[in-house]
Amino acid sequence: MVATTVLLLGHGSRDPQANLEFEELVGVYRRLHPARTIAHAYVELARPSLGEALVALGAAAQPGDRVVVVPLFLFAAGHVKNDLPLALNEARCRFPRVEFFAARAFGPQAELAQLLAERIARVDHPAPDRTALIVIGRGSSDPDANSDFCKLVRLLGDGQRYREVVPAFIGITRPLFDEVLEQVARGRPERILVAPCFLFAGLLVERLSHQLTVFGERYPWIKTALAPHLGIDPVVLRLVDQRIEEAISGAAPLPCDNCHYRAPLPGRATEVGGLRALLWSLRHSFTHTQAMPHVHAHRPLRKHVLVCANADCAERGSIALLETLRRRLKALSRDDIRVTRTSCMGRCGEGPTVAVYPDGIWYRGVTEKDAEELVRDHLLGDRLVARLVDNIMQ
Repeated sequence: MVATTVLLLGHGSRDPQANLEFEELVGVYRRLHPARTIAHAYVELARPSLGEALVALGAAAQPGDRVVVVPLFLFAAGHVKNDLPLALNEARCRFPRVEFFAARAFGPQAELAQLLAERIARVDHPAPDRTALIVIGRGSSDPDANSDFCKLVRLLGDGQRYREVVPAFIGITRPLFDEVLEQVARGRPERILVAPCFLFAGLLVERLSHQLTVFGERYPWIKTALAPHLGIDPVVLRLVDQRIEEAISGAAPLPCDNCHYRAPLPGRATEVGGLRALLWSLRHSFTHTQAMPHVHAHRPLRKHVLVCANADCAERGSIALLETLRRRLKALSRDDIRVTRTSCMGRCGEGPTVAVYPDGIWYRGVTEKDAEELVRDHLLGDRLVARLVDNIMQ
């Protein structure tokens, strides 16, 4: 008999309480399905990691058994589109007799819009026509994920009677929460409700609460309230069941799981690259003529600077650092040095992280104040900024 194991995948947090809430959901789901093996893992910041869990489950499985990975993510961004397919590809190669499936992220579902509405209803708001509602998303460097969040906000807002319903982000992309608060305040609403579109509590919810407190001190005549996050709910558990059935039936494959860089599609089997596809842009900067046989409209880059813009680094000022580097290089007319924002570079808690290629130098704890020294000494003078060096890639 074929056995099916479900691996529930969380993001992971430096806040133990957020991880405990995720693991509490895993426990609830396990009790609802006592005949099925339920495991859990994290993408980052907590253990077990996705790779560790897949190895353990693959080693314990019998030939023909199935492992279904369900990402407990509201929207599909880099972790779902890149990290998960790469980990699955490695597991499939290591355990070829075990079937590994990936479920989709939840996405902009009507059920989630209703769940958001229920959370908002827990906060008393007797006059919705004089109330502005701000719905907060995590923010991503993936435009697709950001647009899905905005679609969910629209699904929610069209059925409400609020004065206005506005999407905002806690980091990475714009409009940022602080910016939206200021814009909404100019319309002089009587009340502002803030609804975090997060599955679990954690540092981001604490940050929202602090920002709302600071805003209240500046605008004491506007009442404010923070709705609960989504949390553990029957709606979430039902969506997990739906995603598992979709994955096993093949009705809704994971985005990019059938990407021509990852699956041998007819006529394009030689393009399967997995990790190579993700590193293509880095190779392009220092193996320029070998990267792809085509004519380029620009000369080879002298240096390519990568600045992490994931939530942790963005909170520590990486976006301002990135813009300052770009402005400085533009002022110097150095179009042979490019500055690019990236998703997580695996140095959470140590950022902002900056990598300079082809030199292979990784810096950590880089602030906007360090931009001038980084440009002057390293990018132009080829001298390392030793106090900031995190690693030298060989």
